[in-house]
Amino acid sequence: MNKVMITGIGMLTAVGNGRDESWANIKAGKPGIGRITKFDPSRCTCQVAAEVKGFDEWAIGGGLLDKKSARHMALFSQYAVATAKEAWLDAGFGIQGAGDSGSFVPDMDRVGTIFGVGIGGLEATQDAFRTLFEKGPDRLSPLAIPELIANEGAGNVAIALGAKGPCQVVTTACASSTDAIGFAFDLVRAGRADVVIAGGSEAVVMEFTVGGFMKEKALSTHFNDTPEKACRPFNQDRDGFVMGEGAAVLILESEEHARARGARVYAELAGYGATCDAYHITAPDPSADGAVKAIEVALKDAGVTDKSAVGYINAHGTSTHLNDQMETRAFKRVFGEEEAKKINISSTKPCHGHCLGATGAIEAAVTALAVNEGFVPPTINYEKPDLDVDVSKGETPLDLNYTPNVGVKRDINVALSSSLGFGGHNGILVFKKAN
Repeated sequence: MNKVMITGIGMLTAVGNGRDESWANIKAGKPGIGRITKFDPSRCTCQVAAEVKGFDEWAIGGGLLDKKSARHMALFSQYAVATAKEAWLDAGFGIQGAGDSGSFVPDMDRVGTIFGVGIGGLEATQDAFRTLFEKGPDRLSPLAIPELIANEGAGNVAIALGAKGPCQVVTTACASSTDAIGFAFDLVRAGRADVVIAGGSEAVVMEFTVGGFMKEKALSTHFNDTPEKACRPFNQDRDGFVMGEGAAVLILESEEHARARGARVYAELAGYGATCDAYHITAPDPSADGAVKAIEVALKDAGVTDKSAVGYINAHGTSTHLNDQMETRAFKRVFGEEEAKKINISSTKPCHGHCLGATGAIEAAVTALAVNEGFVPPTINYEKPDLDVDVSKGETPLDLNYTPNVGVKRDINVALSSSLGFGGHNGILVFKKAN
């Protein structure tokens, strides 16, 4: 089977437009969460989110997205196209017909596109229903359906870059783009594609989604006056996740293809594991069985027999009581109590928020950059370790090394990125330092 290399990265987050700005601010532990501006949040008990800022200036002004084309896309598709183009150019590829004769253009019949999307064009759905109810079906936009359906993110990316290989979308809640990258990994590894544009995108900071998660009691509500403190993974006083938006794309390429053209390589994507808890529609299985199995499968897939080689884990780390407790238990079960404490773990969600279907891709990009640079980004807002637990009820103290508040330099040979979604979806990616 082919080894799979990461040769390009594109990112769009609440702390940065583009890979470089996002990564620099995540490394520095800059919070991207603020009071919601996309709607009046006064009716909601959660009034904070991690919103993308200055997108049009960056994407359209920077030539990553055509203004005319953007008018025919939902926002999640715009995010997808802009980050995909950034990643494509970062990989050193040219775009057919763009007049750049100095860049390498691969066989586009051998280039796939696989995206993870949790919800899709929900703002387009909302606008369409408003028109339907207020003005009737004859006044609906002819683009109402093409804008809202989840596959259009990948479809627009393929059109923009001319990728004619498999084009697919994965929807597994908050594990969507981790699974999309995993499926893309398998496609390249099996030799069915030379290159795959793999990632995720989400843009659903709306009153409907905030209200819906609010009614599930999943969102943080105690930090509306200090939004930068609202997301606090592994803390004793964590009270829910904070919604984010954004996108990230990895260019996955077979080692042979990448080496033949002299490509720069960030890291090797070496393994993927996925399981289902089969337990509850929203809550994770507190035993952590599903997450443990997904990690074990991914490590075996990557050929990692010495678990002490794992130096970094980008945890799902949502800042909810159930997730952080279960995920810590999973790490202890896989690596052992003492070995787990030697691993640098971090959740970067206090910076970029929980971006639902895009969160796995953003965190995969962070993990690849961490391996490449030898730097572990911090878990910010880490103030009150959650150690006072009831062991008799099966609870475990949150006493691992969560890389509190300040990032650290560390040579990372093997790293994991973990995504856990509603419905019991568990997705794990394993990265290795490129030789």
